Order: sequence, then C-alpha cells, then structure tokens
Amino acid sequence: MAFSTEEEETLDSIKRWWNESGKSLLIGVVVFAVGYLGWTQWQRMQVAELGAASDLYEQIGMTVVVTPGQTLTEEARATAMGLTQQLKTDYPDSVYALYGAMFGARLAVEANDLNTAETELQWLLDNAKTGFMGATDESLIITAKLRMARVILSKGEGQRALDVLASVTEPGSFEAQVAEVRGDAYVNLGMPVEAEASYQAAVAAGSTSQTLQMKLEDVTVGS
Repeated sequence: MAFSTEEEETLDSIKRWWNESGKSLLIGVVVFAVGYLGWTQWQRMQVAELGAASDLYEQIGMTVVVTPGQTLTEEARATAMGLTQQLKTDYPDSVYALYGAMFGARLAVEANDLNTAETELQWLLDNAKTGFMGATDESLIITAKLRMARVILSKGEGQRALDVLASVTEPGSFEAQVAEVRGDAYVNLGMPVEAEASYQAAVAAGSTSQTLQMKLEDVTVGS
C-alpha cells in the first residue's frame, strides 16, 4: 500500500515519538502496574497483621480476667507481660502495641515496679505516630504522659514530673487533670504557693474531685 508524503510524515512523527517517549511511557505503565500490585499486597499484609495484633491484644485481656474478689496471680501477670512484649516486638507499628504498652504499665504499677511502668509508657510515647496520615490519637498520648508523670511522682521526682507535663501543650479536655498532677508535683518539691495555683486551675477547668478539694485545703492551710 502506498502512502502519500503527508501520511509518510505522520508515520515518521509517530515513530520518532515512540523512540523518544513511547518506551518511557511503557516503562511508566509497567512501574505503575508493579506499584499498584505491590500496594494491594501491602494492604492485604497490613490487614492480616492488624488482625493478628488484635487477637494478641485480646489474649492479653483474657489472661488478666479475674472473678470478683480475686486478685491476679503472679503467673497470670507474668504471662500478660510476656504477651505485651510479644505484641510490641511482632507488631510495633500497630495501635494495639501502643495500648499493650499502656496495659503493661498498669500491670507494672500493680506490682509496684515503677521503673518498668515508666519504660512501658516511654515506649508508647517513642512509638506514637505523627503526621496527617495514621497519627496516634492525641488523647492516648496525653493519657500516657499523665500516667508517666504520676509514676515519676511516685518515685519522688517532682521536677521530672513537671518536665513531662510541660510537653502537654494543648491539654484540651485533660486540662483539669494536668493541672492537678502539676499541683502534686509542686507539693513534692515543697512549693505550696505554686501547688495552690495549680489546684485552683484544676477547679477552674471543671474538676469537682473531692480529693482535689482536700489537696487544695491542705496547701492553703499550710501556706
């Protein structure tokens, strides 16, 4: 079949385009296809891992279930702590690992092991996610900081507790709790004026705790 000069020029243009851009386009399509398949596979893996992490977290919960009036045995506590460590090791990027660390801190406090409790809470804070995509719930982070401050206070370290609380820049609904723990830290440091101001701030933020009222009366009388 014979082509006109105009048609031959069009074919030449197509050939040149293919040589210049077509191969790159083909590579781009291949890369996109491989990337899409990889993304799909990654999503499947994420769902599977999330399910496994959820099952492990549920197993922790079942381990510490006791009937009313009974206390958790040391064997059950050790088993739960072991499962918590497994959850953090095998699925460190899951939200269940963060809650597992929180649970581990609680078990440690119940066993009067304050160093382990602080370590668990620090792990949670170190592994919390930031950024727009997949950021850790801020309420979980603040709760962890509040509990860490209380653990540190139980060790008699008021200034370190204040340092932890200082990192809670936007307490939101936790404002009263943060102010009260800050007051406790000032009491620990022998600073009743600052403690009273913090307790008053907790009341102003909406706390109606009777314990807080007693703390406030104590520092007021003491001053």
